Amino acid sequence: MDLESIPGVGEKTARALSALDDPERALRAGDVEAIATAPGISQGRAARIARGAIRLEHDDPGGFLATDRAREVYRELLGLLEERTVTDYAARRLETVYPSPRRSRIEEVQAFAREALERDPDPAVLDALEGVEPLREPGDVRVRERCLATTDAERYSAAREAIPELSVEIVEDAQGLAELARGYATVIALDESFAGVALEGDVQVRPDALENPAEVVPERPLAFFARNRDRLQAAVAVHRTADLEPPCDLSALEDGLSRLAEDGTVAGDDELDRLTTAVDDLDAAASAAESVANDHLREAIREQDVTIEGSDLLSLVERGAGVDSLLSRELADEYAAAVEAARDHLVDALDLDQGEAEIARRAFSDEPTFPVERDEDVIGRLREELTAAKERRAGKLKRELAADLADQREGARQLVRDALELDVELAIARFAEEYECTMPEFVDSEALRASEASSAERSSADSRAASEPPRDDGETASKSVAEVGFAIEAGRSPLLDEPLESIDPVDYEVSGVALLSGVNSGGKTSTLDLVASVVILSHMGLPVPAERVRLRRFDDLHYHAKTQGTLDAGAFESTVREFADLAQGGEGSLVLVDELESITEPGASAKIIAGILEALSANGATAVFVSHLAGEIREMADYDVTVDGIEAVGLVDGALEVNRSPVKDHLARSTPELIVEKLAGEARDDTVATNGGAPADGEGDPEPAFYDRLLEKFE
Repeated sequence: MDLESIPGVGEKTARALSALDDPERALRAGDVEAIATAPGISQGRAARIARGAIRLEHDDPGGFLATDRAREVYRELLGLLEERTVTDYAARRLETVYPSPRRSRIEEVQAFAREALERDPDPAVLDALEGVEPLREPGDVRVRERCLATTDAERYSAAREAIPELSVEIVEDAQGLAELARGYATVIALDESFAGVALEGDVQVRPDALENPAEVVPERPLAFFARNRDRLQAAVAVHRTADLEPPCDLSALEDGLSRLAEDGTVAGDDELDRLTTAVDDLDAAASAAESVANDHLREAIREQDVTIEGSDLLSLVERGAGVDSLLSRELADEYAAAVEAARDHLVDALDLDQGEAEIARRAFSDEPTFPVERDEDVIGRLREELTAAKERRAGKLKRELAADLADQREGARQLVRDALELDVELAIARFAEEYECTMPEFVDSEALRASEASSAERSSADSRAASEPPRDDGETASKSVAEVGFAIEAGRSPLLDEPLESIDPVDYEVSGVALLSGVNSGGKTSTLDLVASVVILSHMGLPVPAERVRLRRFDDLHYHAKTQGTLDAGAFESTVREFADLAQGGEGSLVLVDELESITEPGASAKIIAGILEALSANGATAVFVSHLAGEIREMADYDVTVDGIEAVGLVDGALEVNRSPVKDHLARSTPELIVEKLAGEARDDTVATNGGAPADGEGDPEPAFYDRLLEKFE
């Protein structure tokens, strides 16, 4: 994929995207989280780039949402979907699902959505998703107890590039290796010429080390798993709870993760734990051993009667001797016992093995002295021995664990991706369940033509068999294609802030251009919102809130909301220009307009709307114009404009009782007409009651007559 060919991606952004491990996969999958890890790219920018890549793949020109209100409805619908996600990833991933006029894109998302509808949004699965997050690459790994060594300058440069985690040293000969071995726990020689050289310390000759860096630096793969341990464990839990088919061996992955600590070290090994504790506690244990010896000696001295003759005391003073010689002469056995107790304490406290214990015992000399003190050189030697043993053990365990996890890395990545994608699917499933959605049926021109061509062939064959002339199928097909608009059965607008069960289902079908009339607060705007929602969700490839929906693929959606008050001359001119552009290229457009007459005077509005409807109808657009001037507009138009009506059944306790589904080819009565009709009926009832049950003739009762005259004006 040519990154710079993506809409909105220039040279600088393309360079940033190239830094990703697999930019093409991330872009094709709409993986916003992965894209956002590229240098300088935010979450919002990543979503726009992902949408651009999808548009490029499907040759999508963009601009389906052609007006502010259309974009508002899309954002509201997207918000409803995002509210039903658990992870931030799923919310950002849904940002890449947008309404498109392209069949390939719609069908791509439809396939995903149909699988999503099969998912069960089990609360236990949703709880498990709480801990899933996109994987993160580990930071810089630096290993200080190990180094690489070579005599060759070119190999030195190659080693620094291939294995930046280790120091690389230049040596001239085996003596240089020996010196390095005294400063590092492990030295890895890259030159085969060192093979067979016997040196003290852990010196390994590995000419192939640069070809197998994970064996030399197992910390590299382990850092990935350590950084993402919690995320991976959460993804495992999701797969088990949701009974998903895993892309890797879950038990093996869990076992490997259980042996890995958060800092990338190996956990759960008794020998490594013993050595680590011994190194950490060495100084404290040595001090405690000194105290054991000195306490033993103090107690022995207190209990011992020692007689010093004058000549002995004079000799001690003259020689500058302390009590050491006295201890040697008078308390030799007690001193030996004290030292042995110190040695035993040190060995036991650190849980040393036989070889380590031999070194530890030399930390306390047999030569009497008081107070007893450890030999720091011996303690240092013991520390080096323990540290080296610990590093060797840790290195061995790391290599073994890295080998066990090496084949799990790609599977682990896919494991998390699948868990995150499940969250996207469950959000769609939850939305569909809560709004009782179904998948829409697109009636594309190509499919319709093919169906009608097949029907025409059958009809033609039947006609020839009956010796009748075939019908003009081309004309029929063209007419049928032009009539395709949308048909909604039992739809409920998800934009209404009411419980679903309290929303009346709406049936509405439009082919071509229609006016929608109706009483105030009868649901005309809600019907437009329902149509817009259904069309947007359908072109996103998602389920729609209705029992059944059939529609054509539209090129764009122009939804104009009701304006507040009359527009000034400049705004009016801009609005008319917008409709002029739409009328010239409106074929394939869906136009929804709410009370356009509010932009100027009613008389002028009716003329302007009539002219717009004529142009849209001539261009084959689909349109619904909500208007209180439907009758006037129909009279001014030069063709038979379809007028549908949301009819009020009547007034019940002062409130309108409305049939929310528009009635086809019916001009709905206005609210004032219903009120006058109600007043006329009440006046007649009052007159009848006054006349003792006799009907009124109207001539002597001015109030009923007045209402009757008003009603005649509505006819």
